[in-house]
Amino acid sequence: MIKIKNINKKFGKLEVLKDINLTFNKGECIALIGPNGCGKTTLIKAILGMVIPNNGRIECHGKSIHNEYLYRKTIGYMPQIGRYPDTMTIGQIIEMIKKIRNSHSDLDEDLFKVFELEKMFDKQMRTLSGGTTQKVSATLAFLFNPDILILDEPTAGLDPLASELLKEKIIREKEKGKLILITSHLLSELDDLITEIIFMQEGKVHFHKKVADLKAETNEKKLSKAIAQILKNTKDEQNY
Repeated sequence: MIKIKNINKKFGKLEVLKDINLTFNKGECIALIGPNGCGKTTLIKAILGMVIPNNGRIECHGKSIHNEYLYRKTIGYMPQIGRYPDTMTIGQIIEMIKKIRNSHSDLDEDLFKVFELEKMFDKQMRTLSGGTTQKVSATLAFLFNPDILILDEPTAGLDPLASELLKEKIIREKEKGKLILITSHLLSELDDLITEIIFMQEGKVHFHKKVADLKAETNEKKLSKAIAQILKNTKDEQNY
């Protein structure tokens, strides 16, 4: 569904993406992880067309996204921190996005219902807690039945119940054959969700593996321990 070929990106003299080659297929839930400043956010913004690579090619559904925008209709994006007009209410925000998207597909209101946002329809965005703002962002990401979901730290700020409800929703959408790309620092949150993992470091893809293969290679059941072992082994090899 998404192919990234030989992508490089510089901001001034700083090279933040270095020859990135990745393929994301439908039905996969892929975790994009790595330390702060490793290039995760820049890569996501490049896929969304918000950052233009210096060279290389990004394809969505088999077509280049260069100078295109309609492909974004197939993507639902949940930012790490949603920014909304302070004085607009939850209801006004949702209605505004519906009009902007002008989508004729059936709306997916699962999260709208389970988060009980109708009870807060008249609350202004400036009065909301960070967790409630996250609920609005999650609802909007799933609302238009996108084929691709890009979720940036989706459970950050959510209470345990809301986090579990969102994870259950992600699993259901993956089972429908959608492509889901997640960034997260909380590896414990990902164990039941993801099928593949990409670790980035200093602008490069350090590894891209199936979760099952990663656990088998390391003989670890927990994702966090498997990743730690891979990174330790790599560091030891470099120091040898």
